[in-house]
Parts: sequence; C-alpha cells; structure tokens
Amino acid sequence: MTRCEWADTSPLYQQYHDEEWGVPTHDDKSLFEFLILEGAQAGLSWETILKKREGYREAFDQFDVEKIAMYSESKIEELLQNPKIIRNRLKINSAVLNANLFLDIQKEFGSFDTYIWQFTQGKTIHNSYKKMKDLQSNTAESDAMSQNLKRRGFKFIGTTICYAYMQSMGMVNDHTIDCFRYKELANKNENASSPRFSK
Repeated sequence: MTRCEWADTSPLYQQYHDEEWGVPTHDDKSLFEFLILEGAQAGLSWETILKKREGYREAFDQFDVEKIAMYSESKIEELLQNPKIIRNRLKINSAVLNANLFLDIQKEFGSFDTYIWQFTQGKTIHNSYKKMKDLQSNTAESDAMSQNLKRRGFKFIGTTICYAYMQSMGMVNDHTIDCFRYKELANKNENASSPRFSK
C-alpha cells in the first residue's frame, strides 16, 4: 500500500494520514480543535502536537469553545504548568482569544463551517502532486483566509498555518497521486461539499 512519503516515518503519522488528513470536515468542534492545534504547532513538528493531542483535549475541556472563551488568568497559569501541552504563554493566550473570535464568527455566519469553507467555495481543491517536495506551503486561498482571520483579530494564523489547516480539514487534497488515499478522497468529492454551498 503506497502512502505519502511523510506518513511512513512514524506509526502516529501513519494513523493520522490514513484516517484524518485531507478528510473534509464540517463539524465546528473539530474545526475549532484543529485551529488551536495548528496554532500550537507553529515552530514545532506536527508529530509533537499529535503526541500531545490527548493532553490538549484533557487540558482544554475537550475543546469546548464556550468554556475556553471564559478561561481566567488563573486557568491560564494552570495550563502553563501542564506538561501535557505546549507551555507557551502566547499560544495559550491566543487559544483563549481565538475561542472568543470563533464564537463571534458562529454568531455572524451561523457556523464556523460556513465561514471557513467559503475560501474554497465549499468544495475540496484536489491537487495532483507526484512528490511531497512539490507541495506548496501557501496558496491564494490560504493567503485570503489568513488575512481575513487576522483582520478579525485571530493570532497564530499566518498563511502557512492556514494552509496546513486546509490540508488537515480536507479543504485541499494534497495526498500525492500515487497514495491510496488520493483516489479515495477524490471519489468522495461530491459528498465533501458543505451543504450551504451545494448547487
């Protein structure tokens, strides 16, 4: 079974690659979880974040956005002592800030899903890369997403982070064309569209 090159470097990557990476996601809770995790990953490897994923879920109330939005300074200090997560004050503070802004978007658009998928018109972008080295680190869509989120006040949301987020949430299919997951996800394209954007 052929996978994307990076997926065979560890069992954790392999499971994530086979089961999650590139799968279209429209659930607001999952969209919020990955928004926080991608921000936490800045400057680190994604494997580091995957290893701490359960720790994040435990520490951040299973990514309950309303609870996180209400975190106090004492709660933040508590998180800074938690070895199960990345103990970076700026990243933890940004998680709380971004939670509040996430709720604002839900109120404005009805769901974060409706807001975030507008950057790809509600459909997955299927690329056709032969090698991982050919993958882009940002696109016009991730640039637009980053600029819009920054304008709304979000932190740790540069265009590279946004593109990694798009890959994780299935807004783009960046599996290489020889990977078994590429065709599986491409064949599900019609089912991947957000209902709000379906014709």
